[in-house]
Amino acid sequence: MYRLIATDLDGTLLNAHHQIDPFTIDIFRRLEQQGVEIVIATGRHYSDVAGIRDVLGVRAHLITSNGARVHDPDDQEVFSENVPPQFVRRLVTREIADDATVNLFGDYDWLIDRDAPQLLRYHQDSGFRYEVTDLTAHTGEDIAKVLYIGEVDTLARVEENLTREFGDSIYVTYSLADCLEVMSPTVSKGRALRVVLERLGIDASESIAFGDNMNDIDMLEAAGRPFMMGNANPLLMERLPSVPRIGNNFDAGVAHELARLFNMQGSPSVA
Repeated sequence: MYRLIATDLDGTLLNAHHQIDPFTIDIFRRLEQQGVEIVIATGRHYSDVAGIRDVLGVRAHLITSNGARVHDPDDQEVFSENVPPQFVRRLVTREIADDATVNLFGDYDWLIDRDAPQLLRYHQDSGFRYEVTDLTAHTGEDIAKVLYIGEVDTLARVEENLTREFGDSIYVTYSLADCLEVMSPTVSKGRALRVVLERLGIDASESIAFGDNMNDIDMLEAAGRPFMMGNANPLLMERLPSVPRIGNNFDAGVAHELARLFNMQGSPSVA
């Protein structure tokens, strides 16, 4: 039977209100009691995800900033990789960022170049908040991720700027249609998942992974049993056509699939 479950958050484990529903909490707690290891793998900041893990109520490894940080269940950092400081200083300029809202994820801070209160609804469970600051004055040190938020056409221009200036020297991916993310070129959720698997002595064939967007590709390819959500990005479906689709995030699709896989009697997903 499978020994480890890795799951994305937004569009995957979290519901339409960006929260964890009671059925999902129940399933994950029961699986942990059975000895199954839990991994939360997301583009979100570590401090944010630690709060969500508390709501879920399990001892989980945390893969955050798309794999730039890995923390164990006791909150000890076991892996980290930063964007080169000289790159960060350039990435926050308007020549690169266009009209997008720019965010920097450090070890404990979420820095942003303008007030964006609408973003706080994504962090209801954790209470994590940003700090508005002049990013052009930042040294660029100790930054796990640069995040651009904007309209589709704005981010398309940003992506063109990134390709033109940086090429393959950075890792660029979308976590949502309005979120374009930049990390070190060797960072990915898949690489971070392999770090956790090796640390726990678990073979990849014994792992399950769930995702919904382009930043989940490497993780889904690294897991022995990958699944994508019914609400997944169509581009992800095209990229990984052999990966089966399950229910939607707003219907607790991950929890229902896990109840089926682990034959958890008494759950709503079991006939």
